[in-house]
Amino acid sequence: MKQIFDVSMPIHLNMPVYKNVQEKRPLFETTSDFTHNKTHETRLHMDAHTGTHIDAPLHMIEHGAGTESIPLTQLIRSCRVIDLTFVETVITISDIERFAPIKNDFLLIKTKNSYDEIWNPQFIYMGEDAANYLAEIGIAGVGIDGLGIERAQPNHPTHKVLMGSGVIIIEGLRLGHIAPGNYTLVAAPIAVIGIDAAPARVILLQDDENE
Repeated sequence: MKQIFDVSMPIHLNMPVYKNVQEKRPLFETTSDFTHNKTHETRLHMDAHTGTHIDAPLHMIEHGAGTESIPLTQLIRSCRVIDLTFVETVITISDIERFAPIKNDFLLIKTKNSYDEIWNPQFIYMGEDAANYLAEIGIAGVGIDGLGIERAQPNHPTHKVLMGSGVIIIEGLRLGHIAPGNYTLVAAPIAVIGIDAAPARVILLQDDENE
């Protein structure tokens, strides 16, 4: 029996959005209701980077590939949650190397971000040096619990280093209730084609110790 953990950010009108920009907030438009029709229908207006989402290379690389380029075989696989809640500002090489990542690892990084209920402009992010370290190792992917994997870095080097090395980036995870360790990752992005990101429902599966 597998334990199932939802590590996705619920999408609602008052959810945290990047930089607290009002235009990035999701909007639910009722297009049909029971007052005038026999059905209730809703149109969803939403930024592709809302909540838990998977970035595509096109997000930061001109003429980069869209979301359809990310194979599901790399999104339904083993992963490892690592605890970096001790980090106060930026994730560095020394913070990561203690976990001895290896080629083809998929790391989900748990930080203080998981405990933020509102937009925090000082969210924990990954520095360029840590991104270079992970890219050189050849990890398959990295997920983080911030709405972005970086901030305060001109030209977005963390994104570009990882994307340029084929590393998948998941942002907006909720890992506060997750213990460090090994899991099966199931990250299911909406099947949109040709854009720079896709919202995703992300769950972790773990063998029940009592099984």
